[in-house]
Amino acid sequence: MRALILSDIHGSALAARQALSFFEKFNCDKIFLLGDTLYHGPRNPLPAGHGPMGVVEALAPYKDRIVAVRGNCDADVDLMMLDMPMENEYKVVEDCGFHLFLSHGHIFMPECFPKTALETIESTGFTPTKEAHEQQKPYIDVYLYGHTHIWKLEKNFRDVLLVNPGSTSLPKGGNPPTFGLYESTPENGSEPTHIRLSIHKLEDGEEIATMTI
Repeated sequence: MRALILSDIHGSALAARQALSFFEKFNCDKIFLLGDTLYHGPRNPLPAGHGPMGVVEALAPYKDRIVAVRGNCDADVDLMMLDMPMENEYKVVEDCGFHLFLSHGHIFMPECFPKTALETIESTGFTPTKEAHEQQKPYIDVYLYGHTHIWKLEKNFRDVLLVNPGSTSLPKGGNPPTFGLYESTPENGSEPTHIRLSIHKLEDGEEIATMTI
């Protein structure tokens, strides 16, 4: 599988279209959409190319290939506009024996996120997703999140790989607009024994960081 990782578009149709252009360029199968998609947020300026309906239109052709979670700026009316399920606070994706935890990052803190997180989450009132239920609380290898608008690619002290693609429209920390890429392409028809994640500049797709597990 190869997936484009996007977060914190915040209603910028310009940034959405530019990011989605890499779906074909990188031969992606999926899009991991990590929240804060349409609303720019009360603490943020309007991003360049602001146009929430343009974001809706840009995402529409990919709706069957998007795995999306809800961000803190995603209101019910936003979910009504997007023609894809996005109401869950988290989702779990299994690929090649690895388990990826997708969430926006404002509820489940990444710095102390453990591999056994699903056991705790599902015992404290959160409704398990269908994927998590079927996987019987697997260990989490990678936590994909957004929220901070600052890209990150490193393991926390609990040995979970933290992947924040940054923001496509409103980056912080002096960073350029960025997105992420997930790869697990089988070699010679066999199942891969590792996965690769990377961070790229939105401007030209240049890779600025990568990690393999």
